[in-house]
Amino acid sequence: MNSVWELDTFYRKRDIIIIGAGFSGLWTAISVKEKYPEKSVLIIERNAIPLGASTRNAGFACFGSLTEVIADSEKMGWEKTLELVTMRYNGLQKIQHYFKNSEIDFELNGGYEIVNNEEPLSRIEAVNEKLKPITGLDQTYTLKQNKIQEFGLGKSEFLIENPCEGSLHSGKLLQKLLEKCHELKIEFLFGTEVQHINETNQVEVQLSTDLSVTADQLIYCTNAFTSKFLKEENIVPARGQILLTEPIEGLKLKGTFHYDKGYYYFRNVGNRILLGGGRNQDFKTEETTAFETTEFLQNHLENFLREVILPYKDFKIALRWSGIMAMGEEKSPIVKQVSKRQFCAVRLSGMGVALAPKIGEMVAEMI
Repeated sequence: MNSVWELDTFYRKRDIIIIGAGFSGLWTAISVKEKYPEKSVLIIERNAIPLGASTRNAGFACFGSLTEVIADSEKMGWEKTLELVTMRYNGLQKIQHYFKNSEIDFELNGGYEIVNNEEPLSRIEAVNEKLKPITGLDQTYTLKQNKIQEFGLGKSEFLIENPCEGSLHSGKLLQKLLEKCHELKIEFLFGTEVQHINETNQVEVQLSTDLSVTADQLIYCTNAFTSKFLKEENIVPARGQILLTEPIEGLKLKGTFHYDKGYYYFRNVGNRILLGGGRNQDFKTEETTAFETTEFLQNHLENFLREVILPYKDFKIALRWSGIMAMGEEKSPIVKQVSKRQFCAVRLSGMGVALAPKIGEMVAEMI
């Protein structure tokens, strides 16, 4: 049994409990606390550090590539697509407003997309016209053929540049957000798994057979792992596998790159290459919440590295890892009230770095 000291402090009743200490959970806590300084906020995280997608991603500060934006517009219409682009754009602005670029290795080297057929090129002008009110740029996307050789991407037909995208160090951003939370007196229980949730005239969060914490309101920021709690939401886990090379001498590549509607993504991390994706080669296997890498996809990524990114260069792989994203029938995140006292901010479709700062604000408006 617990002592009175524990029950009166760490496990006392809070105004708000947030489950999940990734980007969504932390930004939500910050937004809530800035709007309601008097409210007590507790974040519960089952791992020793934030996991899921937040520390296991590729470190892209994603705006969205041309073919991805076109594909989204065809699937869910322009209104929702532009809403999403606006959220990402504003989210990236907010990150830079809160933290110095040097603190989180934020680099705005521009985003590029390799395109090997002409069809998307004919739509650049129309898409730029739609994005102009968001980015303020006459041309968000421009064809940059001269950079194909400059980056050593000799086997690519077309290269499209977009200055709104950057990269950052996900670990450092999470540490900065944790520091900000501590400043705001947000409290944490790390390494604590939620077993069960009961809602009556308050929300009871069961941590073990004889221990629970209560709150007036509960917010799920559990992204791909939400189906454990909210069975009826349309959330499909999507594992993203990633590899990182050893340093490469004379590496020409600089910036963030997309290929095939964003299914492949790569960037330089200093003089190393980080490459991820390819789950469209093996969709079913990658619909999982297991943090593993598969031989099939890792070989596929190495091959892509050899063929597309580093033709004629030797490389060694230093690290391999995977992160778990949450997808659904469409890309719009699920940010809503699920019962009288419960809310969720989930399904970020692999865009959580950019979306979370704004999603936190949306939740703070709801509670």
